Amino acid sequence: MVGAILIPVAVRAGLPPVATGVAIAIAGQGMALSSDYMIKIAPMLTATAANVEVSAVADKALILSLITGITALILAYFRIRKLIQTPSTRHLDAWNATHSEPTAPASRAQSTRDQSTSMFFAIAVPLTFLAIMIYMLYATFTDGVTLEGGAGAALIGGVAVLLMIAATVAYNWRQSLNQVSDHLVEGFVFAFRAMGPVIPIAGFFFLGSGEMSAKIFALEEGLQAPSFLFQLVEAGQQFIPENPFFAGFGLLLVGMVTGLDGSGFSGLPLVGALSGALAPSVGVDPATLGAIGQMGAVWVGGGTLIAWSSIVAVAGFARVSVVELVRQCFIPVMAGLILSTIVAILFF
Repeated sequence: MVGAILIPVAVRAGLPPVATGVAIAIAGQGMALSSDYMIKIAPMLTATAANVEVSAVADKALILSLITGITALILAYFRIRKLIQTPSTRHLDAWNATHSEPTAPASRAQSTRDQSTSMFFAIAVPLTFLAIMIYMLYATFTDGVTLEGGAGAALIGGVAVLLMIAATVAYNWRQSLNQVSDHLVEGFVFAFRAMGPVIPIAGFFFLGSGEMSAKIFALEEGLQAPSFLFQLVEAGQQFIPENPFFAGFGLLLVGMVTGLDGSGFSGLPLVGALSGALAPSVGVDPATLGAIGQMGAVWVGGGTLIAWSSIVAVAGFARVSVVELVRQCFIPVMAGLILSTIVAILFF
């Protein structure tokens, strides 16, 4: 969402507002969340259910995410290039007029202070998150620092909270305590709505893995743990064509279906468990199948193809219809997913 602060710049440069939303949805939601290479929450959910190394899924998911995203961005550009205009402040004025609200007249001193404050945070926020990105890259490619899972999320969330508090105080320090509380409540509500289904759904699908079900049922050492999903797949194995393309696109379809809830992450345990069960019979690496399923789940439900997902926020920032934004993303994203799946099956 940090990319949303550059929308006015893009609009002034001649890019249509819907194109700015497409760019943010594809790059900031689809590519970033589907690979999740830094924090590795998505690969962890997939790899744990598939009983493979997290790094194996993360590495392949990163490559598939780049293939899908670059393909989608190129196709999206050719779809909207006729709408691109020459740079002009008139585009920005027209865009601002679509969401103008009456405000009380401010004094010249107040206007000057608000303008300087806005300028400061317009520079400070991108630089702060750029510093975080550099630090996370350093932590990823060195052995001295670890920022996986909760540590990385805590770093980003903590810095965002501090910036929000600072901006609220600078804007109106008298009402800052109430405004900070309101912003925190809105953020937590959105987070629970987006990620809440992951816990119960993950617990249910983890029962399909013998290793995980033993921990869930707290079985004593030596007792045979049930492996419901694997046993189900084994029972119907004779009806499953032993074809890598069938398995790959099947996992992609399963992931896309699980993403219809608008979360994107809730179906990862299922695609992971299915990948571990199907991989031996079709002769494909389970990490590859898991990465394919992860692409389908997150690209669909993570904010590119479902109108009730977090793409609503992108449409709000760009001030365009969320239905139109999804329609513009559909063909490019689907073409990217199909291409990345073919590449994964042929070369992974």
